Amino acid sequence: MSKASLLDNISIVLVDTKTPANIGATARCMMNMGLSRLLLVRPPKDPAHDAARLAAGADLILDQAKVFSSLKEAIADHGFVVGASRHKGRLRKNIKTPREAARTIISLLPKNKAAIVFGNEVNGLTREDLAFCHEIMSVPSSDAFPSLNLSHAVMIIAYELFLASKGPRPPASEELAPSETVEEFYQHLQKTLVDIDFLEGSQPERMMFTLRQMFGRSRMGKRDVAILRGILTAIERAVRTDSR
Repeated sequence: MSKASLLDNISIVLVDTKTPANIGATARCMMNMGLSRLLLVRPPKDPAHDAARLAAGADLILDQAKVFSSLKEAIADHGFVVGASRHKGRLRKNIKTPREAARTIISLLPKNKAAIVFGNEVNGLTREDLAFCHEIMSVPSSDAFPSLNLSHAVMIIAYELFLASKGPRPPASEELAPSETVEEFYQHLQKTLVDIDFLEGSQPERMMFTLRQMFGRSRMGKRDVAILRGILTAIERAVRTDSR
C-alpha cells in the first residue's frame, strides 16, 4: 500500500450532528487534507441543502457518505477507534493530543481501518459513545474559550493526520480485531463478571468503562480476543460445576 492511499483507511464519523452546514464544512476539511471516508450517525435532515453549500466543491465526499442508525454499526469493521472529546472526565485516562494520536493512527493503517469519532456540537460524545472508543484525543485550546466548532476540530485533526502520512513509512502493523468482534468480547466479559459477582448486575457500566479503556489501549488482535473469550468460557464452566 502506498503512502498516498494510507489515508483512505481513515473514517471520519459524525454522531448526532445538529446542523447540516457542519457536515458540509467537515467534508470540505476532509478533502483539503486527503481524507475521503465520511460516516454519519443519525444525521439531521437538510431541506435547504446547507451541507452541499458549505462543502464548497467537496460534494463527492457528501455523495459517498454512509449513514448509520448507531455508532456501533458505523464502526463495526474498524480495528482502531478514537473519540474526539474536550471533556476530560475523571474516568478518562491517557488522553492524546491530535499529533500524538495521528502518529499512532498512521502506524496502524497499512493493515487496519481507523475511525475518528466526533459528537454533536452542543454536548459532544456521550459516555456510551466513548465506551466504543479505544482511545480518546482532545484538541488543546484556551481555558478562556475552549469550545471549538465541529469542522474546526476536524480540520486540526485531519491536518495532523495529513502531515503524519507524509513522514517516513510506518513499520508493518499488526492486524487488529474489528470493533464488532471486540464488542462481542466486552459483552461476554460483562456477563461473566456479573455471574461471578465481580460486577453489580444493576450498574456494571462504571467498571466496564474502565475495563474497556484498559483493553482498548492493548490493541487486541483476533487471536488475543479468542484467547480471552476462551478464558471467560472456562470461568463460566467452572462456576457452573461449583454450583451443582
